[in-house]
Amino acid sequence: MNATDRTLPWRARVGQRGVALVAALLILAIFCLLDLMIGPSGMGAGELWRTFRAGPGGEDRAAAAILFQIRLPQTTMALIVGAALGLAGLMMQTILANPLASPFTLGFSAAAGFGAAASILFGAALGLPLPGHLLTPAGAFAATLAATLLVWVVARARGGQPEIMVLAGIAVLFFFQSLQSLLQFLASPEVLQQIVFWLFGSLLKANWTTVQVSGAITLLCLPFIARDTWALTTLRMGEANAQSLGLDTHGLRRRILLLTAALTAAAVSFTGTIGFVGLIAPHAARAAVGEDHRFALPMAALAGALILIIASVAAKLLSSGAAIPVGIVTAIAGIPMLIAVILRQKEI
Repeated sequence: MNATDRTLPWRARVGQRGVALVAALLILAIFCLLDLMIGPSGMGAGELWRTFRAGPGGEDRAAAAILFQIRLPQTTMALIVGAALGLAGLMMQTILANPLASPFTLGFSAAAGFGAAASILFGAALGLPLPGHLLTPAGAFAATLAATLLVWVVARARGGQPEIMVLAGIAVLFFFQSLQSLLQFLASPEVLQQIVFWLFGSLLKANWTTVQVSGAITLLCLPFIARDTWALTTLRMGEANAQSLGLDTHGLRRRILLLTAALTAAAVSFTGTIGFVGLIAPHAARAAVGEDHRFALPMAALAGALILIIASVAAKLLSSGAAIPVGIVTAIAGIPMLIAVILRQKEI
C-alpha cells in the first residue's frame, strides 16, 4: 500500500466532517430566513428580499423598521448567543472530562442571573456612571467573572483537579441561585416582574448595540480558542496522555475557564438565562464530526446557533401575538433533545 492509499481514510474523514459543517451552515441559513420572515406582522420571502435590498431607508418604512430594527438584531443576537454557548459548553466538557458540564454546571449562568437581579433591584441606588440599558448587562458580566474567580480559587486550593472544579461549580451554582431567590423575595412586585422576565431568557430586547458588544466579546475570544485547539484535542485523550506529551493541563484549564466565562457573560448579559444550549450543542457536534476540535469547535458553534434559532422560530409560531421567551422553549425542549443525542451516541 503506497502513501496515497494510506491517507485515503483520513482524507475521507476530513471530507465527511467538512460536508457536515457545510450542511449545518446551510440548515442554519434556512432557519435564519424563517426567523426573519415569521412574526406578528408577517413578511413573505419576496417582501423580505425587497426590503433587504432597499435597506433601512427604503420606501416601505414600516417593513424596513420591522426588519432592520427588530427582527435582524434579534436573529443576529440568537446566532451570537447560540455560538458562544456552544463553544463554552464544548470547551468546558473537554477541560472537565464531564459530559454534563456546561456554563450552568459551574454556576456561571446563575451568577449572571444574580448580577442582573441585583442591578435591577439596587442599580439606581448605587449611582454608577452607566446608562440604564447597560446597568443590568454590566451586573451580569461582573457577577459571572466573580463566579469564575471563586471556582478557580476553590479548585486551586485542592490542586485544580477537574472533579474539584465540578464540585466547586455546583456549590457556586446553588450559592448564586439562593441569592437570586433572596433578591426576588425582597423585590417589589414591579421589580420582581423585571427580574423574572430577565431570568426567562429572551431575544426581544436585542438591538444593534447589544449585538455589537456581545459580538465583539465573542470575536475577541476566538483567536485564543483557536490557539488551544490542538491542546483541547490532546486533553480529550486523557489527563495522563496529555501531560506525557508536555501539555500544561493546569494552565490550559485556567485559560479555558476564563474564555468560557467571557463567552457565557457575552451570551447571557443581554438576553438573560438560556439553558441547555451549552449542554446539548457539544454532544451534537461530537456526534457529527468527532473529537477533533478543529472541526468540533466550529460545529459546536453552529449547533448552538441552530438550536437557538430553531427555538426562536418555535417561540414565534407557538404565540402569534408575542413571542415566548426562547429560554422557556430551550428549557422545555432541552431534556428530550439531550436524551435523543445521548441515545444516538455509543459513547459520550
